[in-house]
Amino acid sequence: MTLFNSSAKPRAVLIGALAGLLVTTGTPAVAQDGDEARIRKLEAEVRALQRRVFPGGDGRYFEPEISSSQSGGATNAAQTTAVTDILARLDALESSIQTLTGQVEQVTNTQRGFEARLSALESATVPRTASNTSGSGTTTQPRTTTTPTPTPAQSSGPSAERLAAVRAITKPQTDDAGDDDYSYGFRLWEAELYPEAQQALAAFVEQYPNHWRTTYGRNLLGRAYLDNGQAREAAPWFLQNYQADNDAARAPDSLLYLAEAMIELGDTDRACIALAEFGETYPAIAAGRLSDQYEANRRKVSCSN
Repeated sequence: MTLFNSSAKPRAVLIGALAGLLVTTGTPAVAQDGDEARIRKLEAEVRALQRRVFPGGDGRYFEPEISSSQSGGATNAAQTTAVTDILARLDALESSIQTLTGQVEQVTNTQRGFEARLSALESATVPRTASNTSGSGTTTQPRTTTTPTPTPAQSSGPSAERLAAVRAITKPQTDDAGDDDYSYGFRLWEAELYPEAQQALAAFVEQYPNHWRTTYGRNLLGRAYLDNGQAREAAPWFLQNYQADNDAARAPDSLLYLAEAMIELGDTDRACIALAEFGETYPAIAAGRLSDQYEANRRKVSCSN
């Protein structure tokens, strides 16, 4: 492949050699056999690469091949046709290789950008434990798993009024037990009974990790923390919901709420990262269903992009 990517000099040498063979021999077909096989091999390799980069390609990336003359004309005309055919096919190969190289680099750079953003966001939402000191005197700062831990109910116990409010929330009883659990957590959150909603929703997402409501459950669990003034506890749930499946129903919401949690924590850099990721990943939603919330969050911070 490097033969056609470096400069015009190797190509000139190849063409000069071919021309010399054609002039000094009266049977150009014999001299062309080896070069024809090499060119066909290169064309096959480029097509294979195109099929990997562009699955389902229809061959449109090559110009039509110029077939050599079969009319049995004069020797000079046959030689000219053979050289022209080789030049045209070399041009097609060079053009295809350059196009593929540029597009592969673009895809790679885009993927690296997304990975860097996610790493930055994840580092902000991982809870940190107290520093540990090893026997050698070296202080380390260990990090726990990104899986959030529910906050237990208040140790002093709920008041009679609180208990009465919780008992007033009924749990649905349908054929879908998972949906019933989520709906119960939703009703608690809607009643602003946030600690109870946190417990109910955490139990739901743990028991039903593959339920169709799970994306709703993780997102609402994050909101139950955020609405209770616990932005640091909310952020890991939002990030986890987005990372689990960014095509899920509430993945866009979680990414936008993650930006809100970062804003509340005063982390402008990561808030801007989350907002940029939201705008690039979900442009239609940013301009539609969540446009008001998106623009409101953008007005709260000053981002460079």
